[in-house]
Amino acid sequence: MGTIFHLDIVSAEESIYSGPAEFIAAPALMGEVGIFPNHTPMLTRIRSGMVRIKAPLKDEEAVYVSGGMLEVQPDVVTILADTAIRGNDLDEAKALEAKRRAEEAMKNKISEIEYARAQAELIEAAAQLTAIQKLRNRGH
Repeated sequence: MGTIFHLDIVSAEESIYSGPAEFIAAPALMGEVGIFPNHTPMLTRIRSGMVRIKAPLKDEEAVYVSGGMLEVQPDVVTILADTAIRGNDLDEAKALEAKRRAEEAMKNKISEIEYARAQAELIEAAAQLTAIQKLRNRGH
């Protein structure tokens, strides 16, 4: 039995992480899942949140994802994220501004489509702010 597996986290824009991992925790649609080496194969949707990565001989890393798919194979785990941002690259000011704009748009909605778009943007901004807060608390 192996003690590591290969992890790839990619978004439409770039590859965020590609390398060995001893463990990951990911925000699956129905709750957080923990993946260790030799995990049972699975395919599941993921929601917005943090993927925690424990790589050999390194501190835990975090990557924010906003939805996508998680695939687990015997020696490879792949996350295909709609958006992926390294935890250290999250911008609290941008997330707060996006949240404010979305809330304003929801108040002034002109159509159901605009309301739904603003609601999705609000959910995304709130998820980023939650991730930033978790990272901040973990650092202390």
